[in-house]
Amino acid sequence: MMIGAVDIGGTKIAAALVSQDGRIASRVECPTAPEQGFPPAIARVKQMLREAARRLHGQFMGIGVACTGPVDPFTGVIGEVGTLPGWQGANLVEELGREFGVPVAVENDADAAALAEASWGAAKGKSRFIYVTVGTGIGGGIVLSGELYRGVAGAHPELGHQVIDPSGPLCYCGARGCWESLASGPAMVAWLNEQRPDGPELSAAAICALAERGDALALRAVEREGYYLGLGLANLVTLFTPDIIALGGGVMRSSYLFLERAREVVRQICTQVPAEKTEIALASLGQDTGLAGAARAWLHRYQPKGASHAEP
Repeated sequence: MMIGAVDIGGTKIAAALVSQDGRIASRVECPTAPEQGFPPAIARVKQMLREAARRLHGQFMGIGVACTGPVDPFTGVIGEVGTLPGWQGANLVEELGREFGVPVAVENDADAAALAEASWGAAKGKSRFIYVTVGTGIGGGIVLSGELYRGVAGAHPELGHQVIDPSGPLCYCGARGCWESLASGPAMVAWLNEQRPDGPELSAAAICALAERGDALALRAVEREGYYLGLGLANLVTLFTPDIIALGGGVMRSSYLFLERAREVVRQICTQVPAEKTEIALASLGQDTGLAGAARAWLHRYQPKGASHAEP
């Protein structure tokens, strides 16, 4: 028996069937197209889950969903998500539970990824773990002794919105100079466009490719990325002194350009804690961390209790 897994991001939605040891099978994806609203998106999710099951002639005993931004993990209601405008108040648990008749578990995507990396990935066997994803935004999840850390009322800590520079760029969250506004992929793009306003608009991946070829401004952009990434990591090391911080997300595909600079910043700043004992590594589950995380979130919620299954 498998778990239906859904990973909802700002630009794409992926669905798959996932085994109970984290193996991804029958993967399907589509654009999120958030501007079209929630109803068309959830209709695509339902269709993709059915397609994933049909390809394997399979069944799933439950559905795990990893969703970007604030989402209530117990009700499945989506909060105010900057990258999903107009989706606030939509209920993932009700929609998918009613459609498929199986238990549904919903987590913030970074929390879900943290659970997967803690069980199956870079932090396996570690007691104190922080997962950070750096892509369209910056998010994170904290796992302590195998349990996901939740704040008051089950809230997800928004690591990406810690303020790094109060004179920095204005973020949609309302703060200036939060980590996401300084070290995410769009932050890298925005900075380069300010420096080269008449040039073509480039993606973060294209900027990193230019840096590899020695472009002076692109090299400054990735150096800046390493610096601000390091400042946020230094805060996490000072506050939590974890065994390991694992970094995932699209921007980290070019980590060889700036990760050592980030580690250097951590070493320089974290003088009051044993920072050398915190490993800063790359997440190990690859591009499907979100799907693995969705399945692991379901297992974390329902496996001890058992669950019935249904054929989609």
